[in-house]
Amino acid sequence: MVFGFIRGQFIDVIEWTDDTRNTMVYRFERYGNEIKYGAKLTVREGQIAVFVHEGQLADIFDPGMYMLETNNMPIMTSLQHWDHAFNSPFKSEIYFINTRRFPGLKWGTQNPIMVRDPEFGPLRLRAFGSYAIRVTDGAAFMREIVGTDGDFTQDKIAGQIRNIVVQKVSRVLAASGIPALDMAANTKDLSDVVAKAIAPTLGEYGLEIPELYIENISLPPEVEKVLDQRTSMGIVGDLNKFTQFSAAQAMQKAAEGGDGGMGAGLGAGMGMGMGMGMAQTMGQAMGGQQPQQTGPAASAPPPPPPPPAAEAMWHIAENGQTRGPFPQSQLASQITRDTLVWTEGQSGWQKAGDVPALAGLFASMPPPPPPIG
Repeated sequence: MVFGFIRGQFIDVIEWTDDTRNTMVYRFERYGNEIKYGAKLTVREGQIAVFVHEGQLADIFDPGMYMLETNNMPIMTSLQHWDHAFNSPFKSEIYFINTRRFPGLKWGTQNPIMVRDPEFGPLRLRAFGSYAIRVTDGAAFMREIVGTDGDFTQDKIAGQIRNIVVQKVSRVLAASGIPALDMAANTKDLSDVVAKAIAPTLGEYGLEIPELYIENISLPPEVEKVLDQRTSMGIVGDLNKFTQFSAAQAMQKAAEGGDGGMGAGLGAGMGMGMGMGMAQTMGQAMGGQQPQQTGPAASAPPPPPPPPAAEAMWHIAENGQTRGPFPQSQLASQITRDTLVWTEGQSGWQKAGDVPALAGLFASMPPPPPPIG
């Protein structure tokens, strides 16, 4: 009776409350690993308890409360060769495995991924995102990953899983054939493909990835800069209108810089000069001409003079017939003031003396003599 009372006072309670939020496996510490027969085991939701006896994986307990006796420890009973009268402590290690999700783990490509883009050709891409892991097979997880580690946290496996994720992401992006500009619209599908490709490997570890996200796919900075310039050109559209708009803005800013009176007039003049200069420079650049320079650079030789204008050609009417055309330099010896002449652009036949363009031919010729008598 006394021994029964003492045994009741020392009932063993085995449980684990996770207050770290990052511990995946916790070994229940007990001096000498002695567990009393009939002890109470409490396994909470999101946990499983694994018994390891003499290095062998024994019983696994799902969430619930258990009295550790031969009727609910079949594997342990067979290992110990217990009979129903056994009533003494036994030595065994108890590991609690956290089966909840561990979210917010990060992954990213340390080196760029080489892809063949259908629009830009060979490209280097970088990608990063996040994922979550969960233990689905406690026995496999203990054998393949944990071993005898009594305080196993997510940080100890995050690096290994990150390498697996990056490897799969690199292969999926390189083989997707999706243009780089369209990948942002396909991150959900790409994430699903990566998660599906990773599942068999993680399954061997007793793990799964319930969530995997590709949060960003980026181009190298130098490529992004060129792409921004290309986008800017598309937004500008008509360069002539853009030049006029820029010149007007420059004029307005320069005019607003004045402080009234002469300062305002000077600012407006400077703004107008700047705007006209800018417009002229842009116009010459688009027309294939070089803008005019001032200062020391203006010492370059001037451009050649334009060719002389073509000489006017004249027709002469005499006795009902026409002669010519003759260049104006040859008319002096062939006409008088009363000779009828015509050239292109003239409304009709006129006397040579009445055509202003030919007045120089008769300046040195005396008028006809006066009549006799």
